[in-house]
Amino acid sequence: MVNLKLISKVIGSLLLLEAGFMLLSLGVALIYGTSDLIPFIISMAITLAAGVGLLRMGYDAPTMMTRRDSYAVVTLTWLSFSIFGALPYMFSGIILNPTDAFFETMSGFTTTGASVLDDVEQQLNSHHAMLFWRSLSQWIGGLGIVFFTIAVLPSMGSGSMRVFSAEATGPIRSKMHPRLSTNAKWIWSVYLALTVGCILCYFVAGMDWFSAINYGMTTTATGGFSIHNDSLAHFHSPAIEYIGLAFQFVAGINFTMLYLLIIKRQFKTFLKNSELRFYITLVVACTAVIALLLITENGYALEHAFRSACFQVVSFMTTTGIFCDHVGTWPHITWMILAVLMFIGACAGSTSGGFKSIRAYMIFKVMRNEFVRLLHPRAVLPVKVDGHAMPSSVVQNLLAFFSIYIIVCMATTGLMMAIDIDVTNSAVISLSCVNNVGLPLNELGPDMTWADMHWATKWLCSGLMLMGRLEILNVLILLTPSYWKDN
Repeated sequence: MVNLKLISKVIGSLLLLEAGFMLLSLGVALIYGTSDLIPFIISMAITLAAGVGLLRMGYDAPTMMTRRDSYAVVTLTWLSFSIFGALPYMFSGIILNPTDAFFETMSGFTTTGASVLDDVEQQLNSHHAMLFWRSLSQWIGGLGIVFFTIAVLPSMGSGSMRVFSAEATGPIRSKMHPRLSTNAKWIWSVYLALTVGCILCYFVAGMDWFSAINYGMTTTATGGFSIHNDSLAHFHSPAIEYIGLAFQFVAGINFTMLYLLIIKRQFKTFLKNSELRFYITLVVACTAVIALLLITENGYALEHAFRSACFQVVSFMTTTGIFCDHVGTWPHITWMILAVLMFIGACAGSTSGGFKSIRAYMIFKVMRNEFVRLLHPRAVLPVKVDGHAMPSSVVQNLLAFFSIYIIVCMATTGLMMAIDIDVTNSAVISLSCVNNVGLPLNELGPDMTWADMHWATKWLCSGLMLMGRLEILNVLILLTPSYWKDN
């Protein structure tokens, strides 16, 4: 059975960490002298109390973590972070409705970027600490809450690898060092370096420090939260848009590959990676097609067409979901291209959501093999990635994941239609949430916003965001009878 004491101990430790993150936002409130100070003090006190209470409940828990425990730890950690992370919104009076506050926080930690705040500049005017908290929540969730903890507090003992497997994205796990905590530290070092680099570039390009820090965190986390209503388009600066484009693209690459490139200087390994080449090919091809359509259909100049097309292709594929142009005015075929990219997603092991490029690459390989097998029934056709044949268990998991992915999207679309949302909006909302994109719903044409949605839809979307971030199966397994059987 599930070891509740051990789970309480781990979640308690993580809540203390979340209280520490709130302390950073409290510091921002002190620097700017805003009214956010008291809400963050209260929220931090409640989070600390809950963390200490859970630690006391599990003080004598054994350190051995089973596979069942790891799935519960990861899912409950993300739920706990979102529940307590919603407190500052409620105590500040910015979002009084618990449903909306939870939705906003879950969207932050899962780097989805969907927001019930339709007018950020008006609703969060002078709330610097709250703006920082929104951005920080996305940065924390970029590589994973528990993965961050393994890096800074490697206290999960023998359960670290199981927890990492339950939270990590993609069908293939790659290791750089025998110790997982060392892996985590190096990957987070690369993530931190990218974030600092992005912040400095934004500042040099003309942003003030506060804007640069917020946009730097959400860009490298491929999250999409913004401190302005029109995101990067607010600055009317091609330089800033190119910086955002570049760092979104890099953040969509597997961070293990980035480590091998930046730290180990293994250029050949980096360039020969099948998923990376598939990712680059899609970006280049779709950018060329959309840019050509913008030139011929919308009369864009060459540079403007390239910048807008490439920015939106990368934004959708990395599931960042920010805009530098009004995509609603583009030819309809571009919407279909962007929707497909949103579904595929960038590389596994990155900060992006979606189905993941490596899975799409493997699906194409499986389809090709089946066509060949029709002509040569006795042929042995393994699915190869980077020259290595994938075990049948990996291929079986891939096909199961793809099937469940489609079923979840179709089922949630149907549920939203039952709540009286039209079919177009239902499909867009489902895909947006399960792929952690968080599109501004009024940007592509549907006449509604996230704030307009029924409360039941918001809870459904919150669940979709969580499932999308934790790869669906790792959440749904908690709902199966076999998970709770003592065998």
